[in-house]
Amino acid sequence: MSFARRAATVLAAATALTAGLALPALAHVTVQPGTAEQGSFTKVAFRVPNERDDASTTKIEVSFPTDHPLAFVSVKPVPGWDVKVTEGKLPAPVKTEYGDLEEAVTKVVWSGGEIEPGQFQEFEVSMGQLPTDTGSLMFPTKQTYSGGEVVDWSEAPKADGTEAEHPAPLLKLVPASGDEASAAPSAAASATGSTAGAAATPSVAPVAAASSSDGTARLLGGAGLVVGVAGVVIGFLGLRRRPTS
Repeated sequence: MSFARRAATVLAAATALTAGLALPALAHVTVQPGTAEQGSFTKVAFRVPNERDDASTTKIEVSFPTDHPLAFVSVKPVPGWDVKVTEGKLPAPVKTEYGDLEEAVTKVVWSGGEIEPGQFQEFEVSMGQLPTDTGSLMFPTKQTYSGGEVVDWSEAPKADGTEAEHPAPLLKLVPASGDEASAAPSAAASATGSTAGAAATPSVAPVAAASSSDGTARLLGGAGLVVGVAGVVIGFLGLRRRPTS
């Protein structure tokens, strides 16, 4: 095998390795944007990529926190998908500035649609008022495929900072930028009505600037690695081809 061919083989292997390192981070179910202000009303999208080459995603089940329940939740219709919003009684009443909250949305399920291989879908939710006594909210999610497989994205972040195999979608909460960072709840209440299960187009409320996702950062890092490897190979080829004096 010629040197040029060996170099091309090494470059292809490096590219494949980089892609293998970057793509799993992009395949997780995530909340977009991943950051919001404490005490605010916000709109987020649950981004669901299809990880399988031989099956489509046909159902998404998102569980909402009951230790930090959200009083107002409304969903944006997704063409081709049915949505069911479930309310449940909380383990214990939660005191809010609007009174004791005894029931709240505990689950939202999208079904009937299809996310084909190589595709992703976003499911938007308007919600609030976000709590002020915690730094994050977890939304354990079950992703069902057409072949019957169910992937449970429910693992909490690891204490050592490494990523779990099936991490739950996580919304990080940051301190409000001002005393009036949260919007008035009347708009959200009128949108949801007495039944949070009614589908409605959510209004956009104050949201903290979205931080770059881990998946995007890893992908960019991987691309940089590939470019670097390519530069080394090309430079080495140039040195090999220089005529000797």
